[in-house]
Amino acid sequence: MTHPPYMYPEYKSTVLRAPAQPPVIPKLGPDSVELTAPVFGHAELGALDADLTRQSTGEPLGERIIVTGRVLDAHGRPVPGTLLEVWQANASGRYAHAGDQHPAPLDPHFAGAGRCLTDDRGYYRFVTIKPGAYPWRNHHNAWRPAHIHFSVFGRAFTQRLVTQMYFPGDPLFPYDPIFQSVPDRHARERMIARFDMDVTEPEWALGYTWDIVLGDTPMEA
Repeated sequence: MTHPPYMYPEYKSTVLRAPAQPPVIPKLGPDSVELTAPVFGHAELGALDADLTRQSTGEPLGERIIVTGRVLDAHGRPVPGTLLEVWQANASGRYAHAGDQHPAPLDPHFAGAGRCLTDDRGYYRFVTIKPGAYPWRNHHNAWRPAHIHFSVFGRAFTQRLVTQMYFPGDPLFPYDPIFQSVPDRHARERMIARFDMDVTEPEWALGYTWDIVLGDTPMEA
């Protein structure tokens, strides 16, 4: 099984948000939704949207990294013009969000959010800071492995998939119920980026490669 179940009791918030009733099939057809929902194009993207290290007046703290890869369909074909959004914690493991109040320092030069469009060959590229692990109170001594959230949009907000990218060799993998909620070991491994020396830039940033394969990369419920 590639995708996590809607309810995974070890991940406690799923107990509250998992559907308790059968789905309701809307009468509004998908074509009507696509005609009225927002659409995206190059004009909405800023020059620094894909570089999370240059969105402020100063340099953020932490290990600079490059994350790149492709968005592919189920047959391995590139999906060009796909809007990707990312959000993440800073190097200390804290989000720039009012809801995150755990005692780790905020970074005034790191907002932790970015976006880009895939190119004609389905490639994306982000420059960012490697996020830190953080506590999340799901269970005793619960810590999330370092990760970056990805949203993959279709032609409208109603066509949105959300997943997480992890880093190789993280010792927290066995203890994290979100990561472990994906039943198949090989599917879990598809959420882990690969260190890539060819992407790494000398004296500047380490590189990671991670492809998103629609229908194959585990997505959140």
